[in-house]
Amino acid sequence: MKKHLTTLGLFGLLVAGIGTIGSRAAAAEDRKDNVHAAHFEQCAKACADCMRECEKCAHHCAVKVSLGEKAHMATMALCADCAEVCAASARIMSRGGPLAGEMCEACAKACDRCAAGCEKHPDDEHMKRCAKECRDCAKSCREMVKHLGH
Repeated sequence: MKKHLTTLGLFGLLVAGIGTIGSRAAAAEDRKDNVHAAHFEQCAKACADCMRECEKCAHHCAVKVSLGEKAHMATMALCADCAEVCAASARIMSRGGPLAGEMCEACAKACDRCAAGCEKHPDDEHMKRCAKECRDCAKSCREMVKHLGH
């Protein structure tokens, strides 16, 4: 009977040790998932912020065009398109979708083009804000691409 108790005791220690190792591995995996999730969350926020600023800027450009300032026609279209790309990117980042890397690459390129268009109007505060938000979003998307190993 004592031999069985000793064997059971050793078995219990073995199970507890494996459980501890498993718990440590799970905790390490949770930390890794949290870091991964934080990257997605940060990128989703940058994309959503950029989408909102591009929407505002597209509206601003539409008003300018209606007042006869045809130079805003191109930026109106750029801002509207960039807002769409940023919105799609924000949704994909929010769920950690499998096309995150590809979407971030496209979003960074769209933001670069939109920022360049808005920067052609350096005296316009709406355009400055939009260009800055686009540059910030492009940077965040490029960091996400690196994080994903694309």
